[in-house]
Amino acid sequence: MTDRHRHPVKAYRNQGFLNSKEGRALRILSEYLEPKSRFEHHRVDDTVVFMGSARVKSREDAEAELRKAEGSGGDPDKARTALSMSRYYEAARELAFRLTQWSKALDPNERRFVVCTGGGPGIMEAANRGAAEARGMNVGLTISIPAEEFDNPYVTRELAFHFHYFFMRKFWFAYLAKAVIVFPGGFGTLDELFELLTLVQTRKMSKPMPIVVFGTQYWREIVDFDALVRHGTINAEDLKLMYHTDSVDEAYNWVVGQLAEKALGQPGPML
Repeated sequence: MTDRHRHPVKAYRNQGFLNSKEGRALRILSEYLEPKSRFEHHRVDDTVVFMGSARVKSREDAEAELRKAEGSGGDPDKARTALSMSRYYEAARELAFRLTQWSKALDPNERRFVVCTGGGPGIMEAANRGAAEARGMNVGLTISIPAEEFDNPYVTRELAFHFHYFFMRKFWFAYLAKAVIVFPGGFGTLDELFELLTLVQTRKMSKPMPIVVFGTQYWREIVDFDALVRHGTINAEDLKLMYHTDSVDEAYNWVVGQLAEKALGQPGPML
């Protein structure tokens, strides 16, 4: 017999509605309010964002794959490329470690310039790993996409987020960021880099936004920024929105100098 006295479902518990087209605004708002509450609870004021390919391997893993490829008749050329690219993993790991050590010494009551990534493997894992090895909290902003499962154990559990909407994930990349470091990457990395450059160029982002583009050979092959100037589609001044380097020391000194001057109002280290 049916229960004629069953209470109707409250709107905020109605999964059918929450997952419907009509409930989309609430889902979007949730991806703003829920991360905001966690960031405030853990006193995360701002971040240093690391971007880059999910496919870059650590040196240890790349060396193991090369040995396997050479011994089993695999694809050694592909494995050698992966080993060459692993230098970016190790650079991101070291840079995140050093920036985390620096940031932890700033203020015992607030967490400043926390390392933040897309929470995935590759360059993202490397940066989270470096921050974790410096015993610092770090952020992972993952996205639901039809990709292979991965495990990035280095993201601080309390600051591990999972988004449905790309634009809300991008919002949290940009909103808290005080600096961005972009390592070699594919479509996703290019998308994130150019969106940030557009926001800064058009002054829709009014705060200072130091952007490091790490890996000069890679980026020179992938994007001819100078050609944009030659063709008149950007101004020569726009090239100054990025700082290009291959050096962890240079990237560290430049980022710390920019943050000290523009975010802390202090003199930075001598370059």
